[in-house]
Amino acid sequence: MQNPLIYWLRQDLRIHDNPTLSAAVKTDRPIITVYILDQNPRDKWAIGSASRWWLHHSLNEFSHSISELGGRLILRKGNAIEELDNIINETGADSLYFTRQYEPYASRLEKQVHDRFCDQIEVKRFKGYLLHEPEDIRTGNDQPYKVFTPFYKSCLKAGSPSQPISPPESLAVYKKKISSDLLNDWKLLPKQPNWAHQFNDYWLPGENGAHQHLSEFITHAGSKYSILRNRPDVTGTSRLSAHLHFGEISPRQVWTTIKNYQHNIPDSGEAYLRQLIWRDFSYHLLVHWPDFPDKPFRPEFDKFPWKPNKKALQKWQQGQTGYPIVDAGMRELWKTGWMHNRVRMIVASFLIKDLLIPWQQGEKWFWDTLVDANLANNAAGWQWVAGCGADAAPYFRVFNPVLQGEKFDPQGDYVRTWIPELKSLPKKYIHSPWLAPDEVLSSAGITMGKDYPQPIVDHSKARDRALEAYQELKAVLV
Repeated sequence: MQNPLIYWLRQDLRIHDNPTLSAAVKTDRPIITVYILDQNPRDKWAIGSASRWWLHHSLNEFSHSISELGGRLILRKGNAIEELDNIINETGADSLYFTRQYEPYASRLEKQVHDRFCDQIEVKRFKGYLLHEPEDIRTGNDQPYKVFTPFYKSCLKAGSPSQPISPPESLAVYKKKISSDLLNDWKLLPKQPNWAHQFNDYWLPGENGAHQHLSEFITHAGSKYSILRNRPDVTGTSRLSAHLHFGEISPRQVWTTIKNYQHNIPDSGEAYLRQLIWRDFSYHLLVHWPDFPDKPFRPEFDKFPWKPNKKALQKWQQGQTGYPIVDAGMRELWKTGWMHNRVRMIVASFLIKDLLIPWQQGEKWFWDTLVDANLANNAAGWQWVAGCGADAAPYFRVFNPVLQGEKFDPQGDYVRTWIPELKSLPKKYIHSPWLAPDEVLSSAGITMGKDYPQPIVDHSKARDRALEAYQELKAVLV
C-alpha cells in the first residue's frame, strides 16, 4: 500500500481550479486533507474577528465538498510544524503538498516547514492564489515595480493566465483512524454578544457562494461595472473579495469568466480585470517590502505630525462623526463585515486627513471588522489614501465627504439604508443635515445632536489643518 500524502490546506478552500489538490489526486495515493489553525504568533496580524466568522463557515462548506469526493477534512489546532510532524508520525505520510501564501508570517512558516521536513519527506509548494507570482513581474532593470500602471502593462504583456483546472471527480482517502478537532470547538463564531448575527443575511461563505456571486455579477451588473463600481447605493460590484481572500474561487477562474463575457462588456470587462491586477500589485508590494503593513512606503511620512485622538477614533468606528456618507460606511461595515470600496476611500480620508489620526489605526480596525481582511490589499488601500504608499494619491488630495456623498450617492439611498434616523430627510440635505432648516429637521423627526450627531469637525477647517500638517512635514524634510 502506498504511503499517504498530506494536503495541507491554507487559503485555498475550493475544489475547482485547485492546482495543489489536482496534483495530489493525480498521484493516486491516499490523501490526508488537513487544515491547521496555527496558534503561533502571526506578528500582530492574528486573524481578525470578522474573518474568523467567515473561516468557520468556509471550512464547514469545504468539509462537505471534500466529503462528496470521498475524502475527509482533518482539523488540528496548534503549532503548524508540530501538528504536521504528528500527522507524519501517525500515518507514515511521505509527501506534503500546499499552496503558497505571501504574508511575511506565512512565508516564514513555509520556509520553516520546508527546512524541517525536506530531508524526511517530499515537500511541494504550488501557486494558485494570484494571477502572477510577485517574482515574475519585474522592471527592465530587474527590479520590483513601485508604480501600478507599468506593472499592469507588464502583466498584460505576460499574457492571460492558463485555463482553470477541472475539479477532481473523486480522491483516494486515508482510511485509517486519525484524530480531528470539531470545528465548533474552535469557537470561531462570536457568542455573547453575537455581533455577527446579521452577516448571514448578506453572505454565503464557501465555493458555492463565490460562484453564485460571480454569476449574479455577470448577469446583473457586469455590463455596467465601469459606470456603477463607484456607486455604493446600487449593487454594481462583484463582492468577491472575501471569496478570493479565502481561496474559495481562484483569480484565474474569475479572469477567465470575465474574459468569456468581455465581448459583451468591453469597457467594464477591462475595468474589472484591472482590479484583479491591482490585487496582484498589492501582494507584489508586500512580498518585496514585508514591513508594508506597518510602515509608510515613503519613509519620510514617519515624521508626519499626527494628532491621535481616542475619542474621535471611537466616533469614527461607531459611525457617529456627523458626516452621513462616513457614518453610513462605518455602520455598513459593522453590520455586514464589508464596505463598498469608494466608501472605504472616503472613510479613510476622513480619519487620516479630517481627524489627523494615523492610517495604521484605521488599517487595524478594518483588519478586525472586514470579512475580506487581506493584509496586502488593506495596507495598500490605507497607504494609498494616506499619500505615503506606492503610486499613492497625493496627501493634499482631501476628500470632501459632502461632495463625495452627493456625487456617488446622489439620491441618498445608501445613507438612508444605513442611517435610518435620516431616512425622512429630503435629498437636498441628506449629506449635510446640519444645514437643514429647523422646520425641515422637525418634519423629518430629527433633532441634531440628539437623533444624529453634529459634525465632530468642520471639514473646511480640518482640510486646512491637514494641509498645514503636510507643509510642516515638508519643512522638516528640507
